[in-house]
Amino acid sequence: MYFDDMPVGFTYETASRTLSAEAIKTFAAEWDAQPFHLDEEAAKASVYGGLIASGFHTILTAFTLTLAAFDWSKSSMGSPGMENVRWILPVHAGDTLRVKAAVVGAKASRSKPDRGFVEVQYDIYNQKDEMVAAYRATHMLRRRPQAE
Repeated sequence: MYFDDMPVGFTYETASRTLSAEAIKTFAAEWDAQPFHLDEEAAKASVYGGLIASGFHTILTAFTLTLAAFDWSKSSMGSPGMENVRWILPVHAGDTLRVKAAVVGAKASRSKPDRGFVEVQYDIYNQKDEMVAAYRATHMLRRRPQAE
């Protein structure tokens, strides 16, 4: 996927991934060591009533699914950032996540014509079709080479 392949209005959905209790605990042990992410008994006694994934685990799972949806390897030049990160509902062990993405902005670089910036709204859903998280990211992407 190059800048030229992602006009405003372009939408896509990713495959899905289920987060197991073990995956949640492994991620949390390294990155977000809070009791409701690490300990099933402590999580049962929490406001969540059971083990939940870190919000960061949820966002990174969505990011991984997004990268797998298309081949960005030749075009990605990184990102200047993301905004409006929202954790809407807890993601419980056994939940299956997928992403709906929509291009909401696209701007070719004026100073560097080999690239452009694409703003994408990512909405993350569970198996019940409930939105559990969302974020907006800007991607810096190469323009499609003329030979392709």
